[in-house]
Amino acid sequence: MTFSRYELGSAAAAVVLCGAASLACAPVEQQSSGLPTTIGDQRIAWHDCAVGDGDPVGARLAAVGARCGEFRVPVDYSDPAGATLTVAVARRPASDPARRLGTLVVETGGPGPSRDGVSLLLDGPEGGHAAAPELAERYDLVGMDPRFFGASSPLECGWPTGEYLGLAQAAPTDGAGVERALNTARDLADRCAPWRHLLPHASTRAAAHDLDLLRTLLGESSLSYLGWSWGTYLGAVYAQLFGDRVDRMVLDSPLDPGAAGPDLTRHTAAADAAALADWARWAAERNADLGLGATTAAVLGVVDALIARVAVEPIVLGGITITADLVPGLLLTVDDSTEAYTAFTDQVRALSDAAEGLPIDPPPALAAKLALYADTEVTPEFGFSATVANQCADRAARPAADYGVDIADHRDAEPLFGALARHPGPCVFWPVPPAEPATVIANDTPALLVGAEGDPVAPAAGLHALAAAMPAARSVTLRQAFRHGVYLFDRSACVDSAVNAYLLDGALPASGITCARDED
Repeated sequence: MTFSRYELGSAAAAVVLCGAASLACAPVEQQSSGLPTTIGDQRIAWHDCAVGDGDPVGARLAAVGARCGEFRVPVDYSDPAGATLTVAVARRPASDPARRLGTLVVETGGPGPSRDGVSLLLDGPEGGHAAAPELAERYDLVGMDPRFFGASSPLECGWPTGEYLGLAQAAPTDGAGVERALNTARDLADRCAPWRHLLPHASTRAAAHDLDLLRTLLGESSLSYLGWSWGTYLGAVYAQLFGDRVDRMVLDSPLDPGAAGPDLTRHTAAADAAALADWARWAAERNADLGLGATTAAVLGVVDALIARVAVEPIVLGGITITADLVPGLLLTVDDSTEAYTAFTDQVRALSDAAEGLPIDPPPALAAKLALYADTEVTPEFGFSATVANQCADRAARPAADYGVDIADHRDAEPLFGALARHPGPCVFWPVPPAEPATVIANDTPALLVGAEGDPVAPAAGLHALAAAMPAARSVTLRQAFRHGVYLFDRSACVDSAVNAYLLDGALPASGITCARDED
């Protein structure tokens, strides 16, 4: 998974460097005499993925036998003869060509760089449990860095890391806090004004067109597709625009297709609270070792006390001042594994002890998160402005005045995470409107939808909404799971067999199924 507001601790690991020798980091360019004059006439010149010691992604791709390349796409598909962008891709041929099924595009989410999805299927995800070698035997595996991300042409507005994260993680609970968030949002949006010629074309719809152009350059009449998180929305949009070119499609941890855009998180507060309660249940069951409380309510009481103390007096931890509006963002979970919950427990304990005035050193994961809040540097590899540009291009934001009212109206029902889920972002003041209306998903493309029952990032309601919009799809739900990302990331032979049966044999379940985790 790529960097998101739920995964501050993994930010450094999400860095993908553009190789100095790569054409993929070139900015917007006009047609040049040395290249084909028609976009569709081009050929991908495959080359080594590894371009030097500063390119860990390229090294991983090279290690699994992938080759890399670039292709040009129109900035604006309504003007195909105009300016172009470069999109970077990786491909690893099927290891059993006699039984080859076609091309499987792997989109790891974000939005963010996804070339590394090729090695993910062969090596398994970091923190996951399995790879998918049988898919690598039967499919050419292809990963694409979407326009403006990774090794593709960049879009960078120069947002300092701490300033953006201070907004993205803010939970303003009063008028003054909302006004501060709006001022920061306006400042960040203004910094993107020089790129107004690109901003309307950062949409998921444009990325779907890029994907279909890639299909033609690969010589395929259809594509199979495996996507997680934002990759589910890209897949759904592709199915809407090019459904007759889809062979088999798996969408894991689906986003609500009607929510994609500036308000993607607006309805996540209840799921975030349920995930926090699940951690509290886990901690209570281990009270003898952890000492946070013998019941779920008691553990949540520790959290409530922490919040109350910080509301009275901010705490300083690791040299960073933590105010009340930053605490909810530090209480988000994204993974309910024992390892993740143990690390989260250490984080909560550190915050609670600091709020009680105890002198402590923050655990490494928390220290890394807090350091990001104080970071005044611009780190293009994080892709903050490109991510927001994608949201702003997918759907227009609501008026600025709506946000404070929305937060106030839901304060009682969503006391902890409501303000975080509903706060304003840069799209409120974006320099340009979307180029097109939001894509409405309503098609009969067969697909397999996979999700965790308690996903805090993409709540189960999104899976249900996508299933309703794609009635030929079938659903696989991992019950009693509070995590984002299921296939390959969690242990369930039931989920694995359903996904593999579909991708390898074309066999969709007759109806929706519910799966359990494997016993440890």
